[in-house]
Amino acid sequence: MDTVAGYTTYIELIRPFLKDKNIISTQMTKEVKRVRAAIDVALTGRSCAIVSSGDPGIYAMAGLVFEICKKENIRVIPPPSETALNEKSALIVEVVPGIPALCAGASLLGAPLSHDFASISLSDLLTPWELIEKRIEAAASADFVIVLYNPKSKRRSRQLETAQKIILKYRDKKTPAGIVVSAMRKDEMVTIIPLEDLHKADVNMQTIIFIGNSTSFTYLDFMITPRGYKT
Repeated sequence: MDTVAGYTTYIELIRPFLKDKNIISTQMTKEVKRVRAAIDVALTGRSCAIVSSGDPGIYAMAGLVFEICKKENIRVIPPPSETALNEKSALIVEVVPGIPALCAGASLLGAPLSHDFASISLSDLLTPWELIEKRIEAAASADFVIVLYNPKSKRRSRQLETAQKIILKYRDKKTPAGIVVSAMRKDEMVTIIPLEDLHKADVNMQTIIFIGNSTSFTYLDFMITPRGYKT
């Protein structure tokens, strides 16, 4: 691998492994610039990896790579293939699966995702808030376990409380809500609180929240959603 591109925070997490690598590092909101730079490197015939936290296909950069390639009419070829080596405007693109935050967080809580669930980001940077509210309402009314990404940032504090109010229309106030901060990192924190107290939780952009369905329960320090087996 010749070049590694990524969000500055993620690059710093893996910097010890990046000896002798060319690095493309940008801040938040510079995703398009970062991916375009990585594609430009790859079009010269050098190999380039775009790193993301979790899985690259879940709220991450894999989709943007394909969007830009489509817009710029760059032919994308899945590996293994030697065809792209003979085409100036073709790339071999491999999406390497990772462990998404919802899986990492769920493992720390116990088994909150053993039945149907919906994942929703509360960030309205790329999605209109009105649409996010509709998705929360739909997931809550259908009794999905709900996983909330990006619950709060320095500039965005009202969304989590709004989501809580919507969900409380359909869930008991004592429904367990699992809160995982920095899953699998050194400052990891895991707590379970009643849904009615969610607005009091200390959360940030490194937090993922799991809100149980009508059958979810707690046992000791764990949160469980039963699949429906007869026991």
